[in-house]
Amino acid sequence: MGKRRYHHGDLRGALLDAAEELVHEHGDTNWSLREASARVGVSPSAAYHHFSSRDALVRALSVRVLSRLGEQMADAAAQAAAPGADVRKGLVAAGRAYVRWTLEDPAVARLAFGSGARDRDAAISPHPHDVLDTELDRLVEIGDLSVQARPGAEFAVWAAVHGLATLLADGLITLDGPEAADLHTERLVQAVLTGLAQETTPSPGWPAARSAHTERQARGQRSGQGTR
Repeated sequence: MGKRRYHHGDLRGALLDAAEELVHEHGDTNWSLREASARVGVSPSAAYHHFSSRDALVRALSVRVLSRLGEQMADAAAQAAAPGADVRKGLVAAGRAYVRWTLEDPAVARLAFGSGARDRDAAISPHPHDVLDTELDRLVEIGDLSVQARPGAEFAVWAAVHGLATLLADGLITLDGPEAADLHTERLVQAVLTGLAQETTPSPGWPAARSAHTERQARGQRSGQGTR
């Protein structure tokens, strides 16, 4: 895509648009803040008013695209929750949205989950992790998933769905079109839920799983308790 001249308005947003285009065209690492500035038609010094470095631009872009992923997952889950539908369809739909989002632009997905974007978690809304939490909590409320099996269930679902998405994006698994990916995603999510439903209470000392997102939530809860 060629250079476009920036005139007025949202320079920050324009730089994010340019960065996303560069990632799509050249991959998650082969571009610079200077190139994003040139694409928008401003000097690097103008870009520095909004982003102090390429890493800062990467973090902001990660917030944008992961929030977009969270929205797509939440919308898909809400649309699937029709009266009389399979109670697991919401979680399945969220998983399908995750896989489809990854396959639409694997380079953007790699950047969003890369190490250079790790400290942007608090700004992501809705967070994909929270969408999984909401759907799993709903399954507990209606009795499809036991209270005992609920802790950490989001990591089991996330690992399965992210693993499938990554294998497909990297070409290690080949399927015939998005419908096939949807079917495999549903089978995977259903298999994880079936396994969790049969799980007994973990024994004492079972290692807890954590992510940057759950660590941040835990810190926030501890901070809130400390101010009471």
